[in-house]
Amino acid sequence: MQIKLDTHTHTMASKHAYSTVLENAQAAADRGLELLAITDHAPRMIDAPHVIHFRNYGRLDKVVCGVEMLYGVELDITDFDGGVSMEQSLLDRMDIGILSFHEVVLPAGSRAENTRAFLCAMQRPGVSIIGHPDDDTIPLDLEALVIEAKRVGVLLEVNNASLLPGHFRQGAHENYRTLLKFCMKHGAMVALGSDAHFAPAIGRLDYALNVLKEVDFPEELVINSDPVRFKEYLARRK
Repeated sequence: MQIKLDTHTHTMASKHAYSTVLENAQAAADRGLELLAITDHAPRMIDAPHVIHFRNYGRLDKVVCGVEMLYGVELDITDFDGGVSMEQSLLDRMDIGILSFHEVVLPAGSRAENTRAFLCAMQRPGVSIIGHPDDDTIPLDLEALVIEAKRVGVLLEVNNASLLPGHFRQGAHENYRTLLKFCMKHGAMVALGSDAHFAPAIGRLDYALNVLKEVDFPEELVINSDPVRFKEYLARRK
């Protein structure tokens, strides 16, 4: 599979990341990517950029270092009824919205509560991808998540950073094997995201690709080889 896009990256605007938009774009170009999504954390994260950062995206070039750029946000779930950490009027202006659960914003609840939070929040226009649904400390009904994501046209992320040796998220490898089997069963699409917080990690998806190989996951259910198809998915979620 030829990887042409990375759907989940951060810049130093998220203060626990270390590179600029320009450095990330150059890294994407060096890896032969055609499209790169910048998805800094929404303002409820403890060290996220101010809301003005997102309002100012229009000043950024749409092509940088020969790479098409998408400027969006990694949203936080804020309650178990589907609240998210960005007002809808601003989310509507984002090119891409990743929906994630971070316990520094909302402590994990029961499996049923966590699942309900995702199922409700993914209905929101502008939510394009379910971010890193892979952590044992945030238990989920993965089949229910896959079924609803397929129904509403949201992509499910396989997060490369979660699979790195020693990463703080627990059980990611086995959870992704389970998630991917449900995706095959129900025909749900996945997006591979580096979750890069430093430019050299842009486009590095080796661990994600390895777990796909382990379950013999079909290439036609992976969005990363087709920028046009990816943008069609995003447009349908507006």
